[in-house]
Amino acid sequence: MVFVTCDARDQAETIAGNVVGEGIAACVNILPGVRSCYMWEGKLTWSEELLLVMKTTAARFEDLKKRVLELHSYQIPEIIGVSIDEGLEPYLEWMRSNVRQG
Repeated sequence: MVFVTCDARDQAETIAGNVVGEGIAACVNILPGVRSCYMWEGKLTWSEELLLVMKTTAARFEDLKKRVLELHSYQIPEIIGVSIDEGLEPYLEWMRSNVRQG
């Protein structure tokens, strides 16, 4: 599972549509209303963002990261991968079957 934040809905939808359409991710959830607090260029910064939750395989993580970097406007976008240790097996099989081999 990969987490990515964006500052605009159109960018989030563009990234989601591309990675799913290209078979790099099986599914992307877009969660609006994320309020982020972080240090940027030495300043405390607050942003309204959207969180993308992408489902992919470990084998396609590097491809997904590369594609997000191509499509994202942030200088350093959040791209965090977390392994899926457990899940409903039919869902996990659906996910694997919808992620194309690289």
